[in-house]
Amino acid sequence: MSSRIGRQIIIIPDKVAVSLNEGTLTVTGPKGTLVRDFKINLVAINISGSEITLTPLVENVFTNSLWGTYASHIKNMVIGVTEGYTKKLIIEGVGFKAALKGDILELDIGFSHLVPVNIPAGVAVVVEKNVITVSGYDKEKVGEFAARVRSHKKTEPYKGKGIRYEDELVKRKQGKKTVS
Repeated sequence: MSSRIGRQIIIIPDKVAVSLNEGTLTVTGPKGTLVRDFKINLVAINISGSEITLTPLVENVFTNSLWGTYASHIKNMVIGVTEGYTKKLIIEGVGFKAALKGDILELDIGFSHLVPVNIPAGVAVVVEKNVITVSGYDKEKVGEFAARVRSHKKTEPYKGKGIRYEDELVKRKQGKKTVS
């Protein structure tokens, strides 16, 4: 058994410091610090110079899946503290808009009330017309916040009204036909 992702060597950039202490991996870079716990009794994490390698300690299906998952998490942490992550949401619909009020994003999306969404620490939000840009150094927080905002009004298939990701394709349906 082998994992294609787990076998890859993760390169540590110049301005990034990585340390492992009893299963807790800390990655520090120009954008911030990320900390995550790993089960080092199943998958060994070896930091040597500017490279990180992972090796499974037990041969079974569960450990094999953890091997690739851990490699992916570590790679995401390194990319996050150097480059960061960004997701763009587009609001479509007449009168639909968003506004920032401190650390709260207020959505006006066709309900009788404004929908407030708390912005978590480590996530930056910028609103320009009908585009919400969510960015941060933690991939999970950025993705989770963007998904939470989108869940308040998913794009409907008839007129395309709602909140969607920038690269998301919405399958449009044909409406009712009039009988003549």
